[in-house]
Amino acid sequence: MAKKKIIKKVIKKVRRSSAASSSAKTNGSASMAVRDKKTMQAIKAMADNVVEIAARSRTPHVDIPSRSLSNVRFNRSRKIIEMGGNKNRRELFNLSQAKSYMQTLLVGSGCKRLIEQGKTTSIRGLYYMLKHRIAGTSENTFEEQSECDPIIEDIEVMLDALREELHLYAQNKGNLFGDLTLIDDGTELNCSRVGRNGYSIPSIVEPHIVQFVKHNAKFILHVEKDTVFTRFVEDQFWKNHQCLITHGGGQPPRGVRRMLNRLHNELGLPIYCLLDNDPWGYYIYSVIKQGSINLAFESQRMAVPAAKYLGLRSIDLERCQLSDSVIIKLNDSDKKRARQIAEYPWFENKANWQKEIKRMLDNDFKLEVESLISKDISYVTEEYVPQRLRDKDFLD
Repeated sequence: MAKKKIIKKVIKKVRRSSAASSSAKTNGSASMAVRDKKTMQAIKAMADNVVEIAARSRTPHVDIPSRSLSNVRFNRSRKIIEMGGNKNRRELFNLSQAKSYMQTLLVGSGCKRLIEQGKTTSIRGLYYMLKHRIAGTSENTFEEQSECDPIIEDIEVMLDALREELHLYAQNKGNLFGDLTLIDDGTELNCSRVGRNGYSIPSIVEPHIVQFVKHNAKFILHVEKDTVFTRFVEDQFWKNHQCLITHGGGQPPRGVRRMLNRLHNELGLPIYCLLDNDPWGYYIYSVIKQGSINLAFESQRMAVPAAKYLGLRSIDLERCQLSDSVIIKLNDSDKKRARQIAEYPWFENKANWQKEIKRMLDNDFKLEVESLISKDISYVTEEYVPQRLRDKDFLD
């Protein structure tokens, strides 16, 4: 009997939410964009499925595509990481799953509200929007944001919708500099005339927010850190070599990766990556090129399989005649990560990458891009990168 009462409450609550959605559409959302209508339909379908299951007196549940490594495969023809078909079931009456089931529906409801209101919020904002004390208990819906973030990703993959299509954004972490004119939310600007830090790449860079107007670039140079980015901007590398320069503050966030994807596919610009000679630099390249395991469901809209690795390389200590003082010894974590990367399906059959990783391990040290400053402060912009580009000396 207790289960039946709970099921009735679930049906009543979900139907009330659906009715509110219909009312919102009637009273002010007639002009809702096509992309939002599509997302709303997906959210409604998820809610209707919950009602349908409960109405048949079955345990309310949601099936979520698994984002585990075992459900990820490398599509060799498309050269991107893709998700498999495995799913995990999350049930209301399973004691270990009840809270995460509730959180899933709560996040879906919160995103629906944002779309109805035509507003966006940060993932931190959504966490606070949904956090409250559960009636009759001493528990909160979410105790930490670390509980909320993976649920947002679950909703994304369930609905086949980008986070940005759910009206959510993350912290900006990345910049673009060069002769590219674009329109950002109605404002036209040129990315070489917005200050020495360039254009701050937003979390949401979809075509309805950011439109490309014109450019004067032959390629994109993506660097790992803002410190290296500043050197290229200050030395006017973008002007001398007719290119765009980007950085992602280390591991590039989704907005930067989506921007690179759009610039490459829509403007036909090749992408070259200048990253640290360490397992983390290799991994950043892997994420830009093939996509990430955690976001395999969005590789098509984020990965750039044609991206090339320009450097740094394990041979550069000798090739650039650098002092031994710039080397950084590999630690156990570095070595373990390097061996893991060597076994990635997209690297394991590439002789050049196997040779590169083996040489780094044999060297037992890593190098940062900034180590080139030991030669000359502008060595990286005036000699290293121009030479690699002229010789087409890069790893694929």
